[in-house]
Amino acid sequence: MASRHTIPGSERQALEGAKAVGPARPDERIEATLRLRAKTPAAQALASSGAGDDTHPARRRYLTREQYAAAHGADAQDLAHIATFAQAHGLAVVESDAARRSVVLSGTTQAMNTAFGVNLQQYEHDGGTYRGRTGTISVPGDLAGIVEGVFGLDNRPAADPHLQRYEPVKGMRTVAAKSFTPPALAKLYDFPAGADGSGQCIGIIELGGGYKPADLSTYFASLGIANPNVKPVLVGGATNHPTNANSADGEVLLDIEVAGAIAPKATIAVYFTPNTTAGFLNAITTAVHDAVNKPSVISISWGSAESGWTSQAMTQYDQAFQAAAAMGVTICVASGDNGSSDGVAGGAPNVDFPASSPYALGCGGTKLLAASATKISSEVVWNEGSTSSAGGGGVSAFFPLPSYQAKAGVPVSVATGHKAGRGVPDVAGDADPNTGYEVRVDGQNMVIGGTSAVAPLWAGLVALMNQQLGHPVGYLNPMLYGSLVGKGATQDITVGNNGSYSAKAGWDPCTGWGSPNGAKLLAALGT
Repeated sequence: MASRHTIPGSERQALEGAKAVGPARPDERIEATLRLRAKTPAAQALASSGAGDDTHPARRRYLTREQYAAAHGADAQDLAHIATFAQAHGLAVVESDAARRSVVLSGTTQAMNTAFGVNLQQYEHDGGTYRGRTGTISVPGDLAGIVEGVFGLDNRPAADPHLQRYEPVKGMRTVAAKSFTPPALAKLYDFPAGADGSGQCIGIIELGGGYKPADLSTYFASLGIANPNVKPVLVGGATNHPTNANSADGEVLLDIEVAGAIAPKATIAVYFTPNTTAGFLNAITTAVHDAVNKPSVISISWGSAESGWTSQAMTQYDQAFQAAAAMGVTICVASGDNGSSDGVAGGAPNVDFPASSPYALGCGGTKLLAASATKISSEVVWNEGSTSSAGGGGVSAFFPLPSYQAKAGVPVSVATGHKAGRGVPDVAGDADPNTGYEVRVDGQNMVIGGTSAVAPLWAGLVALMNQQLGHPVGYLNPMLYGSLVGKGATQDITVGNNGSYSAKAGWDPCTGWGSPNGAKLLAALGT
């Protein structure tokens, strides 16, 4: 019998409370995405470009997407090996993309079981059903080192949208304590004047839902802003499928309306994809390597606790973000809405992924009150006294402490008691639904909060800065913890907690360095 190679980090457990009810239908056709090794590691691209260091953006030598693909994509010989493997196992090559290091294979459940050494089952749990597996994935021994990850065999939901609708308590006031339009928040955070995002593209990842152009027209007209150019990009068979205001449409419209109101002349490319580990990964790599729309900043408002991810998935998403850094693309990711536990049963501290990737700009949450249109009277950690409504943050159990956080004072993880890992978040912004964002979803005007809103808020700011600087700011993290410290680029939040962690002067695991001061951040990046 030919030797088999186990894919490192592919171990998977059933969802908590899920029960296998029988084999997945053997003749069902499914797709799997294989991630292949790079010709040369992305770390080399970061080192040569200076994008991974505390180097001024104007001095960085970002790679173009074409240059990155040529030097750090998948090797043609490796792609050929996968095509041979597919043919031998009765699988069809649906897509083969060297830049994204991805090959999508299609075949029956039975063929996938044999090809990858798995036993796909149908599972039932409180949230519904899914096709899944337990244990590891393997490939023939001659593919050892070539295949770094296999995704799509398991189609359980990968992530949750990090938004919260304002819900007035019965008998209490029926409007939020104070809600804001995105332009009003941009004024309070002193976003750069005279910029509108012209020449920029903001990418937005969506794992469901959709938008109706009529909603966008009505919303932006109410703000006195021309409709931005919104382009749906469909990944993995997904569609722009709006249904009702209680669906994922709320996330889609929130993201588009916040980013579009702040940078109305930017193109907004919305990458719709299925809510699976494979779908999420494919949308990220599609956006990062999109040579047509060329987003300079990508906003992600979906995620879930690290404890629910396989290490192969976290590694491959992280590598995709690392590629983005080398090409000057900023990745803004919501840090979660369930405090330091991230909604995990039992309340043990967890951080949200993909915000915990060291190559993501983790975006946490505050509660903001304004004294006037330009003056903030109070801004504290978002925490409504419940782990179900508080900004996410803490210390990663998977990613080690990145070098840029060496002097940030990241604490030992409360969950593990071990040495400090990657601290989350990096920055913050208004997220409490009680001081939330005025948006329009499926014909309804409503107020929505959550760190979901903070990712597109920062993405809009990045687009404005990219426009005014004339070059992308790219990977902000090394600068936030280095040369930008003490420049007033953020407003430090020192009051409040998110459960296990408390705010303090400087960086903390509740709001990172704090909320943006757009004009000072731009000035510091432009000197």
